[in-house]
Amino acid sequence: MMRNENVNEPQNQQSCQTSVIVSADLINKIHNENCLETMAKMPDKCIDLVVTSPPYNMRTRIRNGEYTTREKSEHFSKKYKHFDDDLSIDDFYSFHSEVLNELLRVSKIVCYNFQIVTGSKEAFFKIIGDFNKDIKDIIVWDKGHGQPAMHGQVLNSAYEMILILEDDKKCGRVIQNAKFNRGEMANILRLGRGKKVSDIHGAVFPEQLPKELINAFSNKGDLIYDPFIGSGTTGIVATKLNRNYIGSEISSEYCKIANQRIEGCLGLFENVS
Repeated sequence: MMRNENVNEPQNQQSCQTSVIVSADLINKIHNENCLETMAKMPDKCIDLVVTSPPYNMRTRIRNGEYTTREKSEHFSKKYKHFDDDLSIDDFYSFHSEVLNELLRVSKIVCYNFQIVTGSKEAFFKIIGDFNKDIKDIIVWDKGHGQPAMHGQVLNSAYEMILILEDDKKCGRVIQNAKFNRGEMANILRLGRGKKVSDIHGAVFPEQLPKELINAFSNKGDLIYDPFIGSGTTGIVATKLNRNYIGSEISSEYCKIANQRIEGCLGLFENVS
């Protein structure tokens, strides 16, 4: 792979563009903890942009018309080796509502990617209603084709949605902190699926996805946060695009993979500039 000659080393606290001071202990690091713990250490509006894709809640399924947890792991997509991904609908709704409220407190813009699956459908539609004033738009990630559904009479899912949130207390669709000009950004991104980078983490979005969002909603030197950083793709792209990053991840195994990938991103990965 070609080295990206436009990439600089991650910037320190003093050169970070955000106007709110963030502890140097947080910046350009992945924190092995729940994202709510990380955000508890952050002042208001210290993050320029959030780019994230939380777990899908894939193991919460339907049996006899009621929600249940799948008991046989071979019957569902093995996206996470060290995470059950089976919250109840109420717990899933409560957790993501709390996370989104905190993200809106600490950040200027939130890009929250999710897929409609059995275990998330009710919760996310409810969340869209709850956060209707903060949601400025929804970007559709068109993946080109859908993987076969796990059940008959269910549509193959060929897209995911990215909620664009901003708590500017203003009506309408204008994203106050966006960096693009009129006519430059569409609300459909036609990108393929991400490539698997590890046997223990199969749910990786393509580098082009965070690249599009980071370029559209931040400037060089800005601070990007991913509360579910997983294998580190957001941190990799932020580094390549001369931004600072913060990541949260509950799995120590994923943290190790992410740190290794970010350390190698200057020369080992595709040029995304």
